[in-house]
Amino acid sequence: MGATITRFKKEAPSDARQVRSREALTGALLALLEEKSFDQLTIREITARAGTGYATFFRHYPTKEALLGDVASEEIGGLLAMTIPVLTNVDSYESTRAICAFVDQRRKLWSALLTGGAAGIVRAEFIRQARELPREFGSAKDWLPSDLGVVYGTGATFDLLAWWLGQPDSYPTDQIADILHRLIIAPLVGDDRLPAGLA
Repeated sequence: MGATITRFKKEAPSDARQVRSREALTGALLALLEEKSFDQLTIREITARAGTGYATFFRHYPTKEALLGDVASEEIGGLLAMTIPVLTNVDSYESTRAICAFVDQRRKLWSALLTGGAAGIVRAEFIRQARELPREFGSAKDWLPSDLGVVYGTGATFDLLAWWLGQPDSYPTDQIADILHRLIIAPLVGDDRLPAGLA
């Protein structure tokens, strides 16, 4: 069975020195993910970039996947929390814009998570956490099993955001929100409304 992010998630340290070590390790991982794939990274490279000792790494994390878990799990949870208004169909377009703005404001982190070598692990965690969203939302389509809608919608959203962040010339956030809403969200939740000027 493959690694999952939350399986390795540890509680945050309270000691200032431990906090600095974790921040250095996190920063090193993000910097290295911009240079090479997650699978190619070694713990020695991470600790060298972080300026920490090799043994220090293992006082905080049992594996490099555990370090990735600290970086990704909270971000994924925050992003998925923003999807609840999409699922309730209150205003799915505005909620879609908020999701894209959230990713854009944290562009460097999300670029590393979605387009780096750890993308497969992060994608699986993204879908896993989405499956844990409250079940009362169900599916807007009678013919679509709600779990399939979650897997498709989450996976497709992940892929679209990864494509966006991997483009050399960045598309504006509102344009990506429009594409995400029309291509993925509206067909799933049955909300075809768009603000004036985008119809």
